[in-house]
This record gives sequence, C-alpha cells and structure tokens, in this order.
Amino acid sequence: MKLLTKFNLILLVLFGAGGLIISQAISSFLIGNAQREVLQEAQLMMASAKSVRDYTSSDLAPLLEQNPLHKTKFLAETVPAFGAISTFNKLRQNYPEYTYREATLNPTNPEHRANEWESDIIGYLRDHPDQKQFSGERDTPMGRSMYLATPIAAAPPCMECHSTPDKAPSEMIRLYGGDNGFGWKLDDVIGAQIVSVPVSVPVRSAENAFRVIITWLGGAFGGILIIANIAVAVVARQRP
Repeated sequence: MKLLTKFNLILLVLFGAGGLIISQAISSFLIGNAQREVLQEAQLMMASAKSVRDYTSSDLAPLLEQNPLHKTKFLAETVPAFGAISTFNKLRQNYPEYTYREATLNPTNPEHRANEWESDIIGYLRDHPDQKQFSGERDTPMGRSMYLATPIAAAPPCMECHSTPDKAPSEMIRLYGGDNGFGWKLDDVIGAQIVSVPVSVPVRSAENAFRVIITWLGGAFGGILIIANIAVAVVARQRP
C-alpha cells in the first residue's frame, strides 16, 4: 500500500472518530442552549403578562369602573387576566408556537378552569410557596411540550369579586352566575400563569445551527486533508 494511501486512511479514521465525538458534543450543547433560550423568551413573555395584570389592576380597572357603562354591563377589561390574555394573543402573531393560559382551580369564567395537568402544577406551587416559577416537559397529542409556570395568588383587588357572591358586582353575577369563582382566600395560590411551547421549536433551532457548524467543520477537515496530501506528495517527490 502506498504511503499516501496509508496516510489518508489514518487521517480519515482520526477525522471520523473525532468528528463523531465532536458532533455528539455539539448537538447536546446546541439543544441545551436552544432550550435555555426558549425558556428565557417564555420568562420575558410571562413578565410581560404579569406587567399587564398589574397595570390593569392598579391603573386601568379604577378608571373603567368610573365609566357609566360599568353600572349596567360587566366590563371584562377590568379583569387582569383578560388584559394579559388579550395582550399575549397579539404577541402570538410574532410567536405563534407559544401559548399562554391563566389556569384557575375555581374560576368565574369556565374557560379558565384548570385541566388535570394544570391542576397538578397549581398544587405543586401551593405546596412550594417559596418557588416562584416551575418548568418542565409533558406529552401532548401534538408531541412533547415545554412549559413555564408561575403562581397566581389572590391579591386584595381579587377579593372584591371573588370572596362571596353578595360582594361581587351584580353585572358579573348576571353574566357568570353565583356558583363559581368564589370562596378565594387572600394570598392563597388560586391558579397559575403557564406559557407552553413545543419541544420541536428548540430542537429545530438546534438542528439548523448544527447543520451550519457541521458544514464548516466538514469543510475544515476536507481542507486539512487536501493540504496534508499536497504536503506528503511534495515530501515524497523530494526523497532520493
């Protein structure tokens, strides 16, 4: 076997083994990094939703309650959850993969009632009051999904509508009835804000970055192989 052939075989074996190890390490790193980036985006969205809730409760609701229409019709815009959900739905125009839920164990609006897995999250946040957020993954009919959850506690403004039916606005009782959304206790965790995103989102981002890196890495290995072959050929010609 010629020297150049042996040399190429050795380089191919080394590059192949090294490339396999490096590609596995790069893939693992990129997926982990992409997941962290997705969770960071979810945290920003969660913070934005909380800001809208706080603004609605402290500034917008008091103004709307002075509207004469509020005496004859329940204005959903006075509800912090309504403002947060409406704002997030507009945000989804740029981030369609993300979903936002304000899941509640005993809501006034049945649309906000927590399902089984959301109830488990709320229960966990209730049992761990020092934990201000909780993240994880779960299986869905559409595939695996990542989620980020933060607790919703009953604040003083909440008690104006959710303590007992007789203290709630009559317009709200006419709209939703007096059977649901009452009996809340001040500072109790009554629900959770939950942002979800398919696992395929960070995986797709990692795969795109992986293809670019592997292309550059393959090009670098190919360039090294060509240069090494030229160098060996030059040395071989100079030998007596």
